[in-house]
Amino acid sequence: MKISIKNEADILKKLGQVIYIAGSQWGDEGKGKLVDILSGHYDIVARSAGGANAGHTICVNENGKTKKFVFHLLPSGVLHENKICVIGNGTVVHIPTLLEEIESLKAQGIDVRNKLKISNRAHLLLEYHKIIDGIEEEQKGGKKVGTTRRGIGPAYTDKISRSGIRVADLMDFDFFAEKLRQNANKYMSMYKFEFDIEKEINYYKDAFELIQGYITDTTEYLHNALTNGKTILIEGAQGTHLDIDHGTYPYVTSSNTTSGGACTGLGLPPNKIKNVVGIMKAYTTRVGEGPFPTELGGMEGDMLRDQGGEYGATTGRPRRCGWLDLMVVKQSIKLNGITSINLTKLDVLTKFRKIKIGVGYKLNGQPINSIPASLGEFANVEVEYIESDGWMDDISKAEKFKDFPKNCQKYIKTIEDHLDTPINFIGVGANRDQMIYR
Repeated sequence: MKISIKNEADILKKLGQVIYIAGSQWGDEGKGKLVDILSGHYDIVARSAGGANAGHTICVNENGKTKKFVFHLLPSGVLHENKICVIGNGTVVHIPTLLEEIESLKAQGIDVRNKLKISNRAHLLLEYHKIIDGIEEEQKGGKKVGTTRRGIGPAYTDKISRSGIRVADLMDFDFFAEKLRQNANKYMSMYKFEFDIEKEINYYKDAFELIQGYITDTTEYLHNALTNGKTILIEGAQGTHLDIDHGTYPYVTSSNTTSGGACTGLGLPPNKIKNVVGIMKAYTTRVGEGPFPTELGGMEGDMLRDQGGEYGATTGRPRRCGWLDLMVVKQSIKLNGITSINLTKLDVLTKFRKIKIGVGYKLNGQPINSIPASLGEFANVEVEYIESDGWMDDISKAEKFKDFPKNCQKYIKTIEDHLDTPINFIGVGANRDQMIYR
């Protein structure tokens, strides 16, 4: 591995007992790769928000061949031996997807039986949530949000309306079954769809036998772990600008994707998170609808999409692509308390002769210092760009910062200067070993 860190103590000294990995754009920044790398140095890897709408891809080079793992619910750290993976209370858990992931890993020789813990306070995402998600998205017509249709929004709606079903409810199965019947009947009446309630109940009777050994009070577990000196890496899902409160509402997810959400989603107090690493793609992408000031059309946008393989790990949808927008990242630094940055997919910019960086916004001809809450205003901002010379040399085999072409080094330093935050990790390819540590 090319990370030039001497030992585990060196990582922990730099990053602390508890760290959070935050997406600093609209998701798809490449969080899974750094989580996978750093997981080797932490005892516990935890998910605090979201559900199977997340898609974290890990590429591992073994014997000259690349093995690709895509996780939707399981924390990316599951690939490491002797690590505990926690699915926290802030998540919504689709049990069929979870069991599919567990079986898929088992087929590849990875057993999660002694390394997975699921919060008894996490909410269950049921099949009727997915049906409702699709119906509601279609009802919006030309104002679609662009959801993954995985049922995330309806599951969180049930949670907030206090009609949700939690993992703990499976412990009293008669209570679980009755609550599921009530909810399903209510939604079938409201949305006019058919749903086999008893089939769903029978599925969960069997599924509970498979997952009950994983269920625990994860908040108590994490606090005991901290008392005993264990270290925790919190894996963010989606990106800061998909946060339900601070993102480009309504084109957001249904949970808090910031470091604050990590605290409520695991039951940890804010003073326990010592550092936040922000993951920032070397350009900008987003999936679905909503304003995107630096979006590129035509050849340049297509080139970014093709060279970057910008298609959703969860949906397969092509991502919208554009130049790096530092106003978006600056907002994320403020919201999360980001102390360090991982610049990802830098290699994708190879062969661009000129590269632009969005460094400021104007609205109605006047400079503004933050992202407008009004989508109409945000859609009409004028981006102030600076232009950088590109590079033609392949950087995917670089092992140190000095191995980069001069123009590439300048691009990184320019970003760092504008953000006033160190770029400590630089990704130059999809594989686990294509990461440079500064």
